[in-house]
Amino acid sequence: MATTATPRHGEGRQAVATGLTLFAGVMLFIAGILDLFRGIMAIAEDDVYVSTPNYLFKFDLTSWGWINLLFGAFAVIVSFGLFTARTWARVLGVGIAALLLIANFLSIPYYPVWSLTLIAMYAFIIWALCVVRRDPMGD
Repeated sequence: MATTATPRHGEGRQAVATGLTLFAGVMLFIAGILDLFRGIMAIAEDDVYVSTPNYLFKFDLTSWGWINLLFGAFAVIVSFGLFTARTWARVLGVGIAALLLIANFLSIPYYPVWSLTLIAMYAFIIWALCVVRRDPMGD
């Protein structure tokens, strides 16, 4: 008579949760670095971006640069917390990704393709951080 091993569903869920958290951490790190560079571009040279004189949310591109620079730096810092799978990092990760998603939505007329690309990246980050039901490492 052969014995059968019962599958452990907890281990599979923990592996998925850890993988999604690491995915979100890597994506948030990459998107944060890209926003840092985008902020530096806007601060250093305003003629990189398209000017739209009749846009409802008209801001100075230098101010958009500082917003992207600060949010990007914060996103990079939070991504390091996601690499250790901390709950505070997941909460802050969702928050900073949501703020950056809104900021990129408001800057669509200035840099349309890049803004839409980053909106998609931040949407994936929010999804990955919200799907995880519990802290996989248990802080």
